[in-house]
Amino acid sequence: MFYMKKIFRYILIFAGASVLAAACTRNFEDMNRDPFGADEEELSRDAYNVRSALLGLADGIIALDVNTTQFTEALLGGPLAGYLSDANAGFNQNSIGRFNPPNNWTKVLMEDFPSRIYPNLRQLHNVTDDETILAVGDVIKVAGMHRIADTYGPMPYSQIGVDGALQVPFDSQETAYKTMISELDAAIEVLTRNRTNNFSANADIIFAGNVEKWCRYANSLKLRLAMRMSYADPAYAQKAAEEVAAHEIGTMASADDIAQLTTFGKDGNPLYVAVNYNRVSTHEDGSECITTGDSHAAADIILYMNGYNDPRRAAYFTKSEWAGFEYVGLRHGIIIPDHATVGHKYSGIKIEQFDSPLVLMTPAESAFLKAEAVAVFGWNMGGSAQDFYEEGIRLSFEQWGVNGAEAYISDVTSVPGTYNDPAGTNSYNNPLTTLAVAWDESASAEVKQERIMIQKWIANFPLGNESWADIRRTGYPNILPCLEEANNSGGIVSNDGPRRIKYPQEEYTSNAAYLNEAIGKYLGGPDEMSTRLWFDCK
Repeated sequence: MFYMKKIFRYILIFAGASVLAAACTRNFEDMNRDPFGADEEELSRDAYNVRSALLGLADGIIALDVNTTQFTEALLGGPLAGYLSDANAGFNQNSIGRFNPPNNWTKVLMEDFPSRIYPNLRQLHNVTDDETILAVGDVIKVAGMHRIADTYGPMPYSQIGVDGALQVPFDSQETAYKTMISELDAAIEVLTRNRTNNFSANADIIFAGNVEKWCRYANSLKLRLAMRMSYADPAYAQKAAEEVAAHEIGTMASADDIAQLTTFGKDGNPLYVAVNYNRVSTHEDGSECITTGDSHAAADIILYMNGYNDPRRAAYFTKSEWAGFEYVGLRHGIIIPDHATVGHKYSGIKIEQFDSPLVLMTPAESAFLKAEAVAVFGWNMGGSAQDFYEEGIRLSFEQWGVNGAEAYISDVTSVPGTYNDPAGTNSYNNPLTTLAVAWDESASAEVKQERIMIQKWIANFPLGNESWADIRRTGYPNILPCLEEANNSGGIVSNDGPRRIKYPQEEYTSNAAYLNEAIGKYLGGPDEMSTRLWFDCK
């Protein structure tokens, strides 16, 4: 309903702009101006139309409506990445976190997001012929669509039309990723050539029309996709990554480069609303409950951050209401306890309704991508793995406004312990890692990768879908397994977690021939959550 209202609002806005256009041009012959120029009123109107299209496109990266965000971020990427844990006991029977999700949960990324991206991309072409702005549109398209490939595998991409309909042949995951990199290359060329030609800040809700920042974001996305292919096609991945490293503008490198949304509608940040559904607002004595609702902080990430004495905990999470436990997460993949009496006591997600941004990609991630490329694969990224690794930590601390990065970086002793569940039911007695934070140049490539991926994972919170892709690609960080009694997959998915999400039932109804062809030719296994994707081949 919220999304439909938003569409209707956009329609009204566009209609209103069209009426204004007619009114403004009615006395065209009487205007004493260059007929081939544009006055301030027209420029303002164009910026407004561009803003509408770009906002609609951004809605296809991480959705701005609450219900969609809950499905894709809180209930999918969050639990599978070890960031969030389902806290609603109503999810015990069917949920992604227990590996037997209903179709209406798992269809959202594939069924909804192309219909957000492509019509708005077409609208962008309708309202401007500025090659810089159109290149920005292509960057946003890739940022949104690669998440579908990361989740399902083979997908319609190269042959999707302007309406976003999926009834077209599928691409292999390899073809989709390489097509996206080619599109990013084209956008990067345009953005580089026009690096000083900033466009209207009113049109751009992400970087306020700053072309160089868009170019850095595009390069960072290219590096992300290159690393996604690092084991599946290392030669291609190396070439793409080293092109990014050699580029004259480069990647996101400072806190100011972060890609995020800070302006929301009346409901505010959709992730805030999603994690606070069914929140216990007050205790029996009338005091305020400070934790969250349907989603709580996962035991995994707090376990690591507690072990490292990570000062970012206070920025990420609310304190628990368990006596003797300052920060403690709820384990995912369990029989979910009653929220009103037990579940609400675990640490919540610290997020403000209007003041917390919706993050799309961070400069810290770019630094960690370079660190892994050097340390694990030996690629030339223009610096040392240690320097990139430590810079990633510093950038994350800066992003969250937290002090203490240098002490954290140099810590050679602190390590995560075991998980002690305050309820006494879901503890885990094996340490998830023995690695401290401080860099060790003498370590093996495997150990270096684990250390990098742990810190990248902590820094990437709450981007669960991206971190789940990293976990599948590299095997790190280690997160808590699903309990045997909570695994509802019928033996299909191991307790370590799924490797993908099944295709929506709608595709079997409306696009069966192409879907079955893709499963047979490209997927590499049955349409199950246990089938590994192309990039998941370490």
